[in-house]
Amino acid sequence: MKDKHGLLTGPIDQVLKNMTIPMVFGLVAILAFSLVDTFFISLLGTDALAAVSFTFPITFAVNCITMGIGVGLSTCIARSLGKRDIGDAARISGHGLILAVLLVIVASIIGLSTIDPLFRLLGAQDRLLPLIHDYMNVWYLSIPLLVIPMAGNSAIRATGDTKTPAKIMIVAGVINGLLDPLLIFGLGPVPELGVQGAAIASAISWAGALVCSLYVLIKREKLLARPSPSKLIQDWKDILAIGTPAALSNALNPISGAILMMLLAAQGTAAVAAYGAAQRIESLLLIVMMALTSTLTPLMAQNFGASNPSRAFDALFRAMRFSILFQLLIFIAMVPLSAPIASMFSQEPAVQNKLWHYLIVVPASYGMQGVMMMLVSALNAMKKPVLAFAINLMRLFVLLLPMAWIGSLLDNTEGMFIGIAAANGIAGMIAYGIALLLRRRTLATPVPTS
Repeated sequence: MKDKHGLLTGPIDQVLKNMTIPMVFGLVAILAFSLVDTFFISLLGTDALAAVSFTFPITFAVNCITMGIGVGLSTCIARSLGKRDIGDAARISGHGLILAVLLVIVASIIGLSTIDPLFRLLGAQDRLLPLIHDYMNVWYLSIPLLVIPMAGNSAIRATGDTKTPAKIMIVAGVINGLLDPLLIFGLGPVPELGVQGAAIASAISWAGALVCSLYVLIKREKLLARPSPSKLIQDWKDILAIGTPAALSNALNPISGAILMMLLAAQGTAAVAAYGAAQRIESLLLIVMMALTSTLTPLMAQNFGASNPSRAFDALFRAMRFSILFQLLIFIAMVPLSAPIASMFSQEPAVQNKLWHYLIVVPASYGMQGVMMMLVSALNAMKKPVLAFAINLMRLFVLLLPMAWIGSLLDNTEGMFIGIAAANGIAGMIAYGIALLLRRRTLATPVPTS
């Protein structure tokens, strides 16, 4: 099998660059997808926006399943490709898609039967339940249309091709953007469907992504084989061994975010508003790091599969150094821009001041946060997902939340932001030390290629 994307033989810096840049555009498309939905739904009124906002924790929880399967699938496929075993990779790809679909079908069945009690538990008022039903009934029925392209794109990225998944995500975003106003507000013979129209638009865009993803997997990559009953269960075990801790690790972030929001609520509405705006800005400031983590996993996994751990660790440390330097440049750029950006997100001086403080303090630690993100990605590639989960748990619940709380006791909201930055810095240093230890131990011991 030819190393057409250079993961095993190409210059590492160039390979990471070629893979990461398309992923950035793909992630921007995903962010735009969410923003477009939110914008058009907001035009329906406060109740509609509130109803759909209540669905976010549930949709994220189900998406954690697909994200976890994607990580497990990408790692297992990349390992097989590193061993130049395309047949093994194609079989795992097919089994992974079946597993992902079955899991979300089970989640959808449970979800459809628990809409009322679940959303009442989340605090939704009875008057919002009909709107929530309109949205979630369609969403639950159509989620299998999303899981296939998400898992399929992970399989494609395992080959080293990030351009095609990015194009698929962009196409899905464009379809959704065009259909949202048409189905939400109606036009000509198309009836006004409200929030249900937003869910239908998403479903149609997912169907488009599904067709594109399956076409690439089957026709171009030859990476989808018929199921093998004798190896089905073992492949599922291998995928879930990585995917389950990865899914749980993804779920830790919104949980810690919710706890932080509770701490901020004691500081007043201005603090909550400032933090909410900061999170939107942060998603953009860290988007390159998120893209890089998605490309680092298949690169390292392929090289571990090819019994070349030295090259895998070379890629890890290059990514870590890039994270520190790139995010330092972003921080330097943010210093003069922080005040204008803060004024764009709020007209209230109290909110502006707190947001400004966040933007000149916390981004200083994004480089070290990126180092931690690279380590987690590397551990998944090394088939050490439980350690990756434990490290992320430590970062959030042993460092970040306690230090944010201590900071709030010392200096209110500003102290909390300093605590967050300090926690990121300490976590990054710990991550770098762990990476050095792993490299020394791994290179001293033969690496299994399975």
